[in-house]
Amino acid sequence: MNANFFRSVGVVLVKEVVDALRDHRTLLRLMIPAVLMGPLLLLAISGLISSLEERAEKREVMVAGINHGPTLRNYLERQTYTVKDAPQDYEAQLRKSTLLEPVLVVGAGFERELLDGERPSLEVVSDSSNQRAGAGVPGLKRLLAGFNQERATLSLALRGVSTEVLQSVSVDERDLASIQARATRITAILPMFIIMAVLYGALTAALDSTAGERERGSLEPLLMNPVQHLALVIGKWCAVAILGMAVALIASLSFVPAQWFLRSDSLQAMFQFGMPEVIAFLLLQLPLAAGLGAVLMALAIRSKTFKEAQAGSGLVITLVGLAPMVSMLNPGGDASWYLWVPGLSQNTLMLLVLKGETLTLAQVFPGVLVGALLMAGCLLYVARSMRSAVAR
Repeated sequence: MNANFFRSVGVVLVKEVVDALRDHRTLLRLMIPAVLMGPLLLLAISGLISSLEERAEKREVMVAGINHGPTLRNYLERQTYTVKDAPQDYEAQLRKSTLLEPVLVVGAGFERELLDGERPSLEVVSDSSNQRAGAGVPGLKRLLAGFNQERATLSLALRGVSTEVLQSVSVDERDLASIQARATRITAILPMFIIMAVLYGALTAALDSTAGERERGSLEPLLMNPVQHLALVIGKWCAVAILGMAVALIASLSFVPAQWFLRSDSLQAMFQFGMPEVIAFLLLQLPLAAGLGAVLMALAIRSKTFKEAQAGSGLVITLVGLAPMVSMLNPGGDASWYLWVPGLSQNTLMLLVLKGETLTLAQVFPGVLVGALLMAGCLLYVARSMRSAVAR
């Protein structure tokens, strides 16, 4: 490779980037989802958490038949909870998701059975399809567990029995997760938006520079120029990768101001996303942009029209875009083979960055190697396809 080769690559690169930037409508369709979708999802999650926190701070309990349990009312009020009467049609409202709190149902014989030393029954009514109401069930059960413990303690004290017999062992809880790691339970879906930004940023440029030019009839005249076909392909590929990385950069930067508007104080304290994370995200996307950009070009070079190329590349976009779902649906933890799958590798490593962990070379190398192999193989295939097109 001489100076003319790299000069040709540079000329083609500039030409492809300029052509891509001229298509303002396509750029807007790419930029708006890349900039807004991730932050909007983050803000929606923070709004949901904030509403749950506000409801917890109100310390209200929705009860049906509280008049049947004055002892229970006394306990709830001593815990600084406000007892609210449930509406008559609470079951219908729970099904329709117009009632967003679980309902505690107290039976008519609750107080009598409690005083007689029997075991009265309480019912916690919710609807699993009503997520807001379902989220309040664990807290209500913990509150009732406290009532049970208090009654048992009082019963033993009246009989002169030490309450320590209720607890054979003392249990202390220790959470090994860092603050950032706990935040990823909520923000684990965000890396998927960065991956999709890379894919869609590279998709349009890859299809337009191959199948698009063939459809417009400008590819064959371009190949007749005294330029090495490999230099032409590398120039186009550089433009594809750069545009994919540019959209990924904008998508990553959009999370920085988005975190300033989080409504949940706890999420805002846990989710720390600054320039170090932006840089790490971009570096991790380089193998994906390089490898998948070449794959999209290889799929499109044999297509006669832009629409045909879109149909062929749709499966690749879907598979790579949904690859991160594997780690979300796998309860067994991350497997070592994740690092060898495009898309899934980047998602796994970005989650580690969000957790505040330091990446090792052994973790990064598989993704880099796979991206380099895809890039080399597909670019050689595209160059050979262009040579055969000229020969015909």
